[in-house]
Amino acid sequence: MNTYIPSASYALRGELDRRRRAELHRSLQNPHPESADLAEQGLEEWTRGLPEEDTEALVDSRAGKPVRWVPGEGWVEGRE
Repeated sequence: MNTYIPSASYALRGELDRRRRAELHRSLQNPHPESADLAEQGLEEWTRGLPEEDTEALVDSRAGKPVRWVPGEGWVEGRE
């Protein structure tokens, strides 16, 4: 007999969502060292290292907000 329990399915999805959010927060608080290096490098320097193609089509720098990494605090909005 195969019994389907809808509430268990919702509970499982909720738990998976909670774990994804927790892992995202952990990752943002403790980024990989290469992520910090890339953040310090900046978008303009990063795009200079790309092949000579249309880098403006790859990333629209006007679409986002400026952010910076502050050790012990995480990502904060604004420039230094």
